[in-house]
Amino acid sequence: MTSAPDQTAAATAARRRQTQDKLLRVEKAIAQLRRERSRLAVRAIAQRAGVSATFLYENTDARGLVQAAVADSKSRHDRVTQDEHERIEASWRERALNAEEQLTLSHNEILAQRQRIGELMGQLRDFEQMVPSESVQRLTTENTTLKRRVQQLSQEHRALQERLEGARSNLRFADKRIADLEARLLEHDQPSLASPAQAQSQHPC
Repeated sequence: MTSAPDQTAAATAARRRQTQDKLLRVEKAIAQLRRERSRLAVRAIAQRAGVSATFLYENTDARGLVQAAVADSKSRHDRVTQDEHERIEASWRERALNAEEQLTLSHNEILAQRQRIGELMGQLRDFEQMVPSESVQRLTTENTTLKRRVQQLSQEHRALQERLEGARSNLRFADKRIADLEARLLEHDQPSLASPAQAQSQHPC
C-alpha cells in the first residue's frame, strides 16, 4: 500500500501541475486578448483562460501576470490616445493657419484696392476740368470696376473670417472631445481588483 507521505507528495505534485496548467492558460489568454485588441480586465482574462477570478487574485504569479498585462494595455491606450490627439490638433491647427493666411492676404488686397480707388477719385476730380469727357468716362468705369472688386473682396473676407471662426471652434471641440475620451479610457482601463471574497461570490471556481 502507498504510504501517507507518498500520497501527500503525489497530491502536492498534482496541485502544482494544475496550478502550472492554469498559469499557462492565463498567459495564453492574455496573448490572445492582446492580438484581438480586446480590453484586458480580470473578468475577460479569467473567462478566456477558463479559470476563476479568485485564482487570479489569490495566486501570486497569476496576479502578477494580470497586473502587468493591464498596465501594459493602459500604456498602449495612452499612446494611441496621445497620437490621435496630436493628429487631430495638427489637422485643425493647419486649417486655422491656412484660414488666417488667406484672411491676411484678402485684407491686404482690400487695403491696396481702396488706396487705388482713392487715387483714381483724386485724379478724376483733377481731370474733370482738364481732359475730354471720354477720358473721364473711362476713369469712371475703371473706378466702378474697382469698387465692385472691393465689394467682392469684402465678401470673401467675411467668408474667410467665418471659416477661421469655424476652424477655431472645431479645434476647441476636438480638444474637449479628446479630453473626455482620455478620461473614459482611464476609467475603463482601471482593473477592478475587488477583494477575493467578492470575486469568489461573483465567479465561483
